[in-house]
Amino acid sequence: MMHGFIPPQRFFPYLTWTEIQGMKDKENVVIVQPVGAIEQHGPHLPIVVDSAISMGVLGKALGQLEPEIPAYALPCLYYGKSNEHWHFPGTITLNATTLLAVIMEVAASIYRSGFRKLVLMNSHGGQPQIMEIAARDIHQQYSDFCVFPLFTWRVPHIAKELLTPQELEYGIHAGDAETSILLSLLPDHVKMEKAVKEYPQGLPENSLLSMEGKLPFAWLTQELTQSGVMGDATTATQEKGDRLLASVAEGWVQVIRDIYQFRQPTFT
Repeated sequence: MMHGFIPPQRFFPYLTWTEIQGMKDKENVVIVQPVGAIEQHGPHLPIVVDSAISMGVLGKALGQLEPEIPAYALPCLYYGKSNEHWHFPGTITLNATTLLAVIMEVAASIYRSGFRKLVLMNSHGGQPQIMEIAARDIHQQYSDFCVFPLFTWRVPHIAKELLTPQELEYGIHAGDAETSILLSLLPDHVKMEKAVKEYPQGLPENSLLSMEGKLPFAWLTQELTQSGVMGDATTATQEKGDRLLASVAEGWVQVIRDIYQFRQPTFT
């Protein structure tokens, strides 16, 4: 079961080299590289959260995608840039240059095989900037390579219907949303009896500066929370997670359709 949540017919490593060589319309085949992390997510969640969300959402989306749209999932990049969490045991982190180099070399291999559309599907909030740098540099190196640095949660979804305003603003790590979706994906690995409610402490008041947003400041997790949680995990439910998972996956179905149809703009 190396494919995990991914439908086996959509799992790129199950293909043979001759199948890849003979693939039709290869320049429009959508290749998705899930990017996650192995990092602390409080006392109640496993350290695989971000990677599990990438694979779970992508697997559900690929399972709903029309068969005539060619799209394949690469194996997840489980290790990411997680140094904001490195004071907590179990966190494994790459530095930015290492992660950037890995993505660049994976992309070069995909390009060399004849593909021209690559999605960097990132589920860890500490590394969208690396995805964006990689995408621009890859496209600059290969002008006919379309690269999409996308954050898993930025597709349309129903979180606003399910979460409180406080949770939507401050529940950025191991809170209601991530705990609920893990109850849907990996219920046997969620310890709800250890779930806590802890929002970031000591944030600036009456200030233009914020933890995340248009004018952010740099922070480490241990400066803001004792438990490693930023949010209210105690309100999470599997029913809520099922609905979140379904809505985010539905958004990804549409994104993959759009990428399949996408043509790189050119000035003429």
